[in-house]
Amino acid sequence: MTTTDKTNTLSAIEAATGHFKNRLNGDLGKYKCDEWGIDIYYKSTSSLSVENKIMALQQQNKTAEALVESVITKALDKHGEKMFKPTDRATFLHEVDPSVIVKIATVLNNANADSVEDIRKN
Repeated sequence: MTTTDKTNTLSAIEAATGHFKNRLNGDLGKYKCDEWGIDIYYKSTSSLSVENKIMALQQQNKTAEALVESVITKALDKHGEKMFKPTDRATFLHEVDPSVIVKIATVLNNANADSVEDIRKN
């Protein structure tokens, strides 16, 4: 590689982080939660840090907690701000219809499924 090639090319990590930033800054998806009478917005991707916390709960057989964590960390309002706080966790676990949490978490956790499927096709 020549010096010119190096100056005109992003480093691998710059390319990776640039791609991720573009995905994070992309359009929000929207799920209409009829049961709650609200729209829940979400991004098509999330960081490995967020996913790691959810997967760790699943591996500990804490499925309910993993679902709630998905909703708390991924549900956004129309401005892209988090809808829920970590302090809402106990309320979700004890006072919210589990079937609705499952529906919402499924949408949020599968937000990038289409892009993964597109990758598999190529």
